[in-house]
Amino acid sequence: MLPFIRSDLAQLTAYKPHPSSNSTEPLAIQFDRLDTNESSYDLPPEIKEQLAWTFQQIIESNRYPDGEHETLKEAIAQYVNESARYSSCAVTTANISVGNGSDELIRSLLIATCLGGEGSVLVANPTFSMYAILAQTLGIPVVSVGRDESNFEIDLKAAQSALEETQNPPIRVVFVVHPNSPTANCLTAAELTWLKSLPEEILVVIDEAYFEFSQTTLVGELAQHPNWVVLRTFSKAFRLAAMRVGYCVGHPDAISILEKVRLPYNVPRFSITAALIALQNHQLLLSSIPETLSERSQLIAALSPHPALEIRASDTNFIYLRLKPNALQSTEVALKSLNQTLKSEGTLIRLLPGGLRITIGTPTENTRTLKRLQIALENLEY
Repeated sequence: MLPFIRSDLAQLTAYKPHPSSNSTEPLAIQFDRLDTNESSYDLPPEIKEQLAWTFQQIIESNRYPDGEHETLKEAIAQYVNESARYSSCAVTTANISVGNGSDELIRSLLIATCLGGEGSVLVANPTFSMYAILAQTLGIPVVSVGRDESNFEIDLKAAQSALEETQNPPIRVVFVVHPNSPTANCLTAAELTWLKSLPEEILVVIDEAYFEFSQTTLVGELAQHPNWVVLRTFSKAFRLAAMRVGYCVGHPDAISILEKVRLPYNVPRFSITAALIALQNHQLLLSSIPETLSERSQLIAALSPHPALEIRASDTNFIYLRLKPNALQSTEVALKSLNQTLKSEGTLIRLLPGGLRITIGTPTENTRTLKRLQIALENLEY
């Protein structure tokens, strides 16, 4: 490795997007892309036409975008207040920071809390991998605990022990997803009680990337917990994964620090415009959610009776499958075989340690995927 590069980076592996995310790579067959939890629905033609007109007539490509994001923050605040379903919720622009996807906001939160040996982070695996990846790229230690195998609840005893025993540096940030990816479950009452018990010296990051599907949010709790922040994204239900827009809701003091550490002009003008138009048309864009939830229920109902599968309820736009232990073949080998078989037939899903995550697609995609998976299970020596 080049001598001027940090030595710890030699141990890291670069994050590589799945083939379905690489539009420049020609694919031999037309895949059903159910591996990245994007919306299976593109923007409606009328919204694309509005975006194209705005780009042609309004946006000046030679000018920097709005570096303060004020107009977008106002629209986000209105949406959050309307959707929070808490009479006491009063989010303003001072409570919001906008990022180039949630990933940038996660990185900014880490920069603001843990750099320079100030702290480490706690995650409960399996969960969203970017928390640990981004921390490691910044040289921040990551402490991992497990989850209950039956309901995927965080091992709270292990988490509390980690907080008490990790001292050099101490845990400064706890990341949770509500609902979690890849396990698709919301935080339990016990988990919430534990999070509420954490001292104000610890930042609690609650990632609500799938809020529009779960309709369960903790935004209403922020006023009582200044050490909590909520992350949201336009990449899922709002169908803007290509635009990379996320936002953070939190205490004004925390938001002001995020504004200090983020890059200037971090969100392109076209992405800001797309997010604004999406919020203006949120009822139209979110109208596909009932169909997604119905398709999810049908897929779970069709797969649940299979004797080899373990599948639980989902609060997201994806399901998580595990295989029951079997003496004929290891579960990891069997999962890899299922994943490869589905890929060869034209369905991309996400292979993870311990399970398979399948995004809910269109009805046609789901029908094909179910048929392919059922055939693959029949042919599996398991």
